[in-house]
Amino acid sequence: MRPAPTILHLDMDAFYASAEQAAKPSLRGKAVVVGGLGPRGVVATASYEARRLGVHSAMPTAQARRLAPNAAYLVPRFSLYRTVSDQVMELLGRLSPLVEPLSLDEAFVDLEAGGTADDSASARATGEGLRTAIHAVTGLSGSVGLAGSKMLAKIASEEAKPDGLLLIEPGTERELLAPMTVRILPGVGPATGDHLRRAGMTTVHDLAEAGEAELVRLVGKAHGHGLYRMALGLDDRPVVAERDAKSVSVEDTFDVDLHDRVRVRAEVERLAVRCVERLRAADRSGRTVVLKVRRYDFSTLTRSETLRGPTDDPTVVREAAGRLLESVDTTGGVRLLGVGVTGLADYTQEDLFAQAADARELAQRAQEHSSAPVEGGEESVPEPEPDSAELLAARRWPAGHDVYHEEHGHGWVQGSGVGRVTVRFEEPWSAPGRVLTFRVDDPLLRPADPLPLVRDAADYSSWPASLPKSRSDADSSGGGESSP
Repeated sequence: MRPAPTILHLDMDAFYASAEQAAKPSLRGKAVVVGGLGPRGVVATASYEARRLGVHSAMPTAQARRLAPNAAYLVPRFSLYRTVSDQVMELLGRLSPLVEPLSLDEAFVDLEAGGTADDSASARATGEGLRTAIHAVTGLSGSVGLAGSKMLAKIASEEAKPDGLLLIEPGTERELLAPMTVRILPGVGPATGDHLRRAGMTTVHDLAEAGEAELVRLVGKAHGHGLYRMALGLDDRPVVAERDAKSVSVEDTFDVDLHDRVRVRAEVERLAVRCVERLRAADRSGRTVVLKVRRYDFSTLTRSETLRGPTDDPTVVREAAGRLLESVDTTGGVRLLGVGVTGLADYTQEDLFAQAADARELAQRAQEHSSAPVEGGEESVPEPEPDSAELLAARRWPAGHDVYHEEHGHGWVQGSGVGRVTVRFEEPWSAPGRVLTFRVDDPLLRPADPLPLVRDAADYSSWPASLPKSRSDADSSGGGESSP
């Protein structure tokens, strides 16, 4: 534990949904749900307006629609979220060389290592300045927690939501934690929480009073020891700048089970290419290709193949994934497919071309073997089931995604169906726009890249030295009050 609250935790508020509201003037102040929109879709993020109706992350979208039938349901735009995340992380990087990203919208910062805070007053000023800078650069709000440890800083940011700041003074940790539910502590999920509740422990105070020996008896030595330390507010984990990824993967859940083997193979190859794109974006390569298949009965199978050396060649990964698929029985249907690469490295095998050639040779041999004449007639290969026009339209015009019309300008898709696509034409800095409907094949309408959320962002090139110390000193149009 540090003697000063110089560990900062930033958590952007309802990140995906807030970004969509900032980009779409007509959705501001309204319930917005971002996630998968199909029958098996899951909520990624819900705006605070939707949360008040009972919608929350990881909830099935179908259930969310019952709770909030009038909310706007949008498909995620990860290119926009990554752009905004990069802007936020760049601001954090100016505060300290020790920034530990946890996700696109969440990170720890060691302010002491950056020389930007050494006591409560300077830590609070830096946290307020960060919130001001984020709002000015991205148009979004984030909540900040400041404490002498990572655990407490994260708890503080959660308590400060939405759009607030909470600083936990060293020495007050136990008093603050005592009345909180045990679920506030890291590693205490529903199962552990229920187990502790049955033992009569519902608050952090109960855990501290029970003692380490009793907690070890209840949940085991390793977990019990850690739980007792957390109940006392003790956490010595450092902020780690480089969190080395162990794998890169992508997966898709399908609205309708896939039965056609050719279609399944095509989806695996598409996922393999997407996986390699992520691999290359991270400047990594990998040695082991992993295939994940969840079947119609929810049984999940994984298969893996280790290559001769690390690679980021899409042909190698695609064909390895295809070979793995041959060992999986997809009879009955497939509801989810995933392709991943593990054993990551910062380099690729020197003889990539030979490796790719070997992979193609293996695939060719397998094809020759499978296409050999069989007794009783020629082997027939089933044709893939054609996608419906409605499904193709939904893929080309996802709800919430950006479009551009040659006559009407920039807009976003409100929905598509029956051969039509409905677009609302507005920009982040405009008034709510008008709605027009077009044929899905209108030659004047095309997909577009997201616009920046702030058209004329303030100049923060000299930040943090020149940054106002609080929002009240800055010309900021939004944001809540800081928590004491």
